[in-house]
Amino acid sequence: MVKRETAPSLPPSIQVIERMFNLIDVLASREEAMSLKEISEKTGLHPSTTHRILNDLATGRFVDRPEAGHYRLGMRLLELGNLVKGRLNERDAALGPMRELHKLIQQPVNLSMRQGDEIVYVERAYSERSGMQVVRAIGGRAPLHLTSVGKLFLSVDDVNKVRAYATRTGLSGQTKNSITQLPVLERELSKVRQYGMAHDNEELELGVRCMAAGIRDDQGHLVAGLSISAPADRLDESWLPKLMATASEISAHLGYRAKRSSD
Repeated sequence: MVKRETAPSLPPSIQVIERMFNLIDVLASREEAMSLKEISEKTGLHPSTTHRILNDLATGRFVDRPEAGHYRLGMRLLELGNLVKGRLNERDAALGPMRELHKLIQQPVNLSMRQGDEIVYVERAYSERSGMQVVRAIGGRAPLHLTSVGKLFLSVDDVNKVRAYATRTGLSGQTKNSITQLPVLERELSKVRQYGMAHDNEELELGVRCMAAGIRDDQGHLVAGLSISAPADRLDESWLPKLMATASEISAHLGYRAKRSSD
């Protein structure tokens, strides 16, 4: 008879840390406080073990006890989370993924943010050795309704805000393809909401097309847009899944968690 090897048991200190993380994950799954019994059942830990670890976490303010026998996540986690969030910004989170996307498609990748009625290009990934390409200057600006990233930002505004934007700007155009009529813009924005991405089909500059996907922060707010710009006859729709995956990766770095369909 062959004797099976058993996996080595975790050292006590590591085992406690693993159990602590399990408890925190269970508490994070619910907004309201949970009873000791329910927490014990969900983690599979004995009630006495659960009670002991929760009390230690409460001492460090990682867990609160709003009432006897009930627990929820504590303010210390919020404080630490805010410290981490304060060290993150859109540019730092985006630069690495942008460079990787550029390597895949060999076309410039732009990071843009909204400022008032315009988008501002804040970062780019491109290669000076590449052939014909469209390179946006960092600090350059463009009207929201004429750009792919700008349309993303307009798409999250309500109807009244979009109409106010149209009134302020007059929806002035720059090419024969520019959207200069409010009903046309509203139809375009409806498509952006439906598909979660946007295009600029030679609307800002003849001979140049763009596609864009949004970047969201930990609160789910649209904070930036990632776009690919290319000569009109070279923009490849097969880049779109790569672009959207890269935008999702950057959003995840900023703490965004996409809602599941069952949520």
